[in-house]
Amino acid sequence: MSALEPRDDTDTRPLAAQAPATVPTGGVLGRSHRALSIGIVSVVFLIAFEATAVGTAMPVAARELHGIALYAFAFSAYFTTSLFAMVLSGQWADRRGPLGPLAAGMSAFVAGLLLCGTAGGMWVFVAGRAVQGLGGGLVIVALYVVIGRAYPERLQPSILAAFAASWVVPSVVGPLAAGSVTEHLGWRWVFVGIPVLVVFPLALALPQIRRRASGPADPAAPVEPYDRRRIRLALGISLGAALLQYAGQELNWFALLPAAAGFGLLVPAVRGLLPPGTVRAARGLPAVVLLRGVAAGSFIAAESFVPLMLVTQRGLSPTMAGFSLAAGGGTWALGSYLQSRPRLEPCRGRLMVGGMVLVAVSIAAAPAVLIDAVPVWTVAVAWGFGCLGMGVVIASTSVLLLKLSAPEEAGANSAALQISDGLSNVLLLAAGGAAFAALGGGTLGAVHDATASAATGSHPAAFAAVFLPMAVVALAGAWVAGRVRAK
Repeated sequence: MSALEPRDDTDTRPLAAQAPATVPTGGVLGRSHRALSIGIVSVVFLIAFEATAVGTAMPVAARELHGIALYAFAFSAYFTTSLFAMVLSGQWADRRGPLGPLAAGMSAFVAGLLLCGTAGGMWVFVAGRAVQGLGGGLVIVALYVVIGRAYPERLQPSILAAFAASWVVPSVVGPLAAGSVTEHLGWRWVFVGIPVLVVFPLALALPQIRRRASGPADPAAPVEPYDRRRIRLALGISLGAALLQYAGQELNWFALLPAAAGFGLLVPAVRGLLPPGTVRAARGLPAVVLLRGVAAGSFIAAESFVPLMLVTQRGLSPTMAGFSLAAGGGTWALGSYLQSRPRLEPCRGRLMVGGMVLVAVSIAAAPAVLIDAVPVWTVAVAWGFGCLGMGVVIASTSVLLLKLSAPEEAGANSAALQISDGLSNVLLLAAGGAAFAALGGGTLGAVHDATASAATGSHPAAFAAVFLPMAVVALAGAWVAGRVRAK
């Protein structure tokens, strides 16, 4: 990976690993790649800032909109609609290039932010998050296709590490900024203030993408029609996930009907959209796709409840509760940087196993703060180690996916990776939200008041029922990580 080999007729590596005939010299910030790199990393920066801001503002928004019972739904709605958008984006990018889905995705992302910021009720807020998910799903797959087309293989780990590094500043500044805005101006400004940031990355990235990665991967080949079956399956997976979320929130016998319908839609959709062998963690690409879902789902489902737990159970302000996760941005970037080092490439499999163990331990340690004698900074320390593991695992799955994908399959395989990510987020958030509501978590009130404690209702078991199962799921991911290399 440290040297770029010229492509010739004797090159037996997979197509995705072969360098183009003419490759500009320099790194990701060299003259030939500088504008593109800054532009697409800025897009990720914007998404990162929004994610950290939402996590900080969500407890207050849910209280004011009388929607604590729908707390998990507000997170999972994003991932539900992104599932469909990922499949559409993969086909769109493979056939027409990534420029169209990227521009459309950013537009939808901004529209969703504005809808959230002006919501008058919790269901409208959830709808805004769903619109954001459409945009996010289009954007993330398109960005992977850009990387696969516009960067030689030797630079791909570095640009993916830059993606992870772009979370550092938002992770540190985001909670403080969002918390201060929430406390002094109101949570709505956290959403309506972000869209102004979209202008710079789009102005910088879109012209470069048009020049470097527009059009189909092989311009000489006939453009294949859209795979309508996959699009129908994508609709099925989104609708099935939504029905399961609804059933998990209702918690009554009538909820068994939408739950059964949801599973009925999900099973064939998963079989049709993910690589064969994904569910059983077959070695190689299927295990890579499954690991992405296991890692992201367990971690995000747990992280979504950290600010709520600290505000309601330990009396922290929204700013301090969000800031408890700030160190994770730096350690996540460190993990991504470590996996990008060429000399560690032979150890990638072992690094990923160790990363998942760190994730499992951090999730299991977080609910220790439910005990009053445990310092609240324990969460920050635990989450820092967990984010280190996530930085190694998430970036490594992206690198391996590009290595195992031919150029004309990069969009579809990137979509499969993101579908695994999003579907796992939806299912585990739904399961965690159902357990949380079943044990009384939905009755929590006055979450914005740092002085409120027992009077608002203490439900430590509701939070433990979210974190501990997710730690078990993450530990299972360590086994999956051992199968990403084909023997």
